[in-house]
Amino acid sequence: MNINKNWNTLKVSTEESFTTITINRPSKLNALNIELLSELKELLIEINKDESFNIKGIIVTGEGDKAFIAGADIAEMSDMTPSDAYTFGQLGQQVTVMFETLKVPVLACVNGFALGGGCEIAMSCDFIYSTNNAVFGQPEVKLGLIPGFGGTQRLAKLVGRNQAKEMIYTGRNVKACEALSMGLVLRTFATKDQMIEEATKTLREVMANSSFAVSIAKKVMNEGIDLTITEGLQLEKRQFSAIFSSEDMREGTKAFMEKRTPIFKGK
Repeated sequence: MNINKNWNTLKVSTEESFTTITINRPSKLNALNIELLSELKELLIEINKDESFNIKGIIVTGEGDKAFIAGADIAEMSDMTPSDAYTFGQLGQQVTVMFETLKVPVLACVNGFALGGGCEIAMSCDFIYSTNNAVFGQPEVKLGLIPGFGGTQRLAKLVGRNQAKEMIYTGRNVKACEALSMGLVLRTFATKDQMIEEATKTLREVMANSSFAVSIAKKVMNEGIDLTITEGLQLEKRQFSAIFSSEDMREGTKAFMEKRTPIFKGK
């Protein structure tokens, strides 16, 4: 697995079994262009190859204090043909789906602007922490566009249909305090450093548990969100019974009975 190579638009660091991905185009407010999305896709493919849970969690943030990701690179988009736009949208959707379906928890740490594609990247993570100066929005209609990386689908699931429609139809921005009250953001913090520290603390709590069990819980919750309650319960029951064949389940229950800390292997 080669994730620590010299990326042009990303900074990637790994410590304590979790990886921090920093979107690194600060001169462009970390706007998403084809190169950046392509590098994210390549990186996530590499992370997905980790079958032994060497990486147990991911933090995604933006370089600097002004922007997480201020949106897609409008200069690059302005001359696109419909065919070009289809390819660009497909790439953006591939990246968001890959974030969403990674078997480990992914925390978005939003600093400053998370607009358009930036809001869409954040929403594809498991949950969002933000600084108090964070600003969210899907302003595409102001440019004669619509969200193309999953915003029309994920926003409604996170904040409800009516609030999502209002945000997308008006293109208005939402400050961190409102995003928190809407349920788009889980927690807010005074500074970026404090946010990253708390995200790291959260990942440490997750890492103390069975990474295999966490991955199955994530899979069941993601797949169940579009099912009826009956279908979702069937899915849960299948995965609940299947996990009884895992080494982590045997170790976890044995450790509980023996009143000791379990040693999980992620399988």
